[in-house]
Amino acid sequence: MTTARTMAAGVVLLLTAACTAQTPPRAQPSATAAGGSAVCAEPRGNPPPETPTTIDVVEQAYFCILANYYSGATLDARSLLSAGFTAFTQELNRSGRDSPEATMPALTGDREADWAAFEAAYRRVTDRLPDDAHLRERLAEATLQAIVAGLGDDHARWNHGGRRPPASYDGDQYGLGLRASAGPQVSVNPGTALPPLFVTDVLGGPAKAAGLRPGDVVESVNGSAPFIGQAVTPAAVAALYPRYPEAGPVRLRLLRQETGRRWTVTLKPGLYQPDPAAVQVVTSELLQDGIAYVRLSGFAPDVANRVFRAISRMRTGRTLTGVVLDLRGNGGGSPDEANRLLGGFAHGKITAYQCTASLSTGDDACAPMRTDDSVPLLGLPLVVLTDRGCASACEHFSSAVKDLHLGQLVGTRTAGAVSGPARPYLLGDNTTLTFPSTRHLAPGREVIDRVGVAPDHHVPPTPQDAAAGRDPALDEALNLLHK
Repeated sequence: MTTARTMAAGVVLLLTAACTAQTPPRAQPSATAAGGSAVCAEPRGNPPPETPTTIDVVEQAYFCILANYYSGATLDARSLLSAGFTAFTQELNRSGRDSPEATMPALTGDREADWAAFEAAYRRVTDRLPDDAHLRERLAEATLQAIVAGLGDDHARWNHGGRRPPASYDGDQYGLGLRASAGPQVSVNPGTALPPLFVTDVLGGPAKAAGLRPGDVVESVNGSAPFIGQAVTPAAVAALYPRYPEAGPVRLRLLRQETGRRWTVTLKPGLYQPDPAAVQVVTSELLQDGIAYVRLSGFAPDVANRVFRAISRMRTGRTLTGVVLDLRGNGGGSPDEANRLLGGFAHGKITAYQCTASLSTGDDACAPMRTDDSVPLLGLPLVVLTDRGCASACEHFSSAVKDLHLGQLVGTRTAGAVSGPARPYLLGDNTTLTFPSTRHLAPGREVIDRVGVAPDHHVPPTPQDAAAGRDPALDEALNLLHK
């Protein structure tokens, strides 16, 4: 029982890697930009090394979004161009190169004409800049990043500058070596975080070397309070999750409540080998009275079969009375794996809808996703543990369990980060743009994105429980199954 009870509700969001790895096949519409820029297409194999981002790449991304994004047919593209030009002028200002020519052109709603006006204004400014390739690239990068962010979509990303740390090996992780009660997704959905901020897991590396423990309350990050009242400070929380090549030291002011000790520690991000038990995709344990406990950290390929095998092993020679699926901190992954796992608890059910906006009607055209009925039914009562780290395919699974009455949810509301399965598109600078081509709706056709899935039994984590190794959400799950 030690393994299960000491797993705190840490939050790790794995959306980018999980969502770009799998999505249903779909015909590729043309995405030729005005002026003849190359179409965007799905990457084939490993792309060549990245080249500098230019306004031509920004153009390609703009028209790629309009042609392939799930609401691209009805999207008001002026919002994207406004966001892009705002970022462009802000980067000019930061560089000390603001210009009287940097004025947003009037936009009419004609997508191609508006792009032509945008590009003309952009080039009027950049043509007068010094011959500084680095500055020009920063301007294009800021513009493109803002256009993607203008979608307001948690599954839309521009992936660039991705590099592995030198001397890293498979299994290595980079960062501070901790998880906290609020994860990096707070920058997308700040309402997911509640005070206090505390350590939930120590994975290894700098955090372990500094003696941090689950339950340690983080009172400040680099001198900033992680919460002001009930409102989170996203930048402070994000500093706990540096990504390579971010290497700046992170100074934490900590409180260990059980002893009253307050101290400051400085952690420098680096490579480390995490505790294997903390990063396994599937872990399982037979609990009291024949209850199977299975923790699932992500919906990776073949994960449903691994869950079924774990339950089958625990069932050998004994009678199981229920299943606890622990999806806390599950950042998502394959919707096909979610449907396959759901097939163990129900057959012939719609688990979600994938929808696209229709230009002719303005309504969504939706295709159902269904349980994988090739899977034998387990025939066991189910309780699912959720938290704000349960995102994407995890929310697909959780909302189906709730809507279809397949079991009960215990813990806290999920992340609200399930806009739709993302697809990757290769751009001319060999970077990738990922965004959903369809929009996710739950089985009852309700929107889960940004809202999350509410648990049937609300059992929030506390630093005191984390410090003591208690797991009240799991205790509540066991109580429900015993009833």
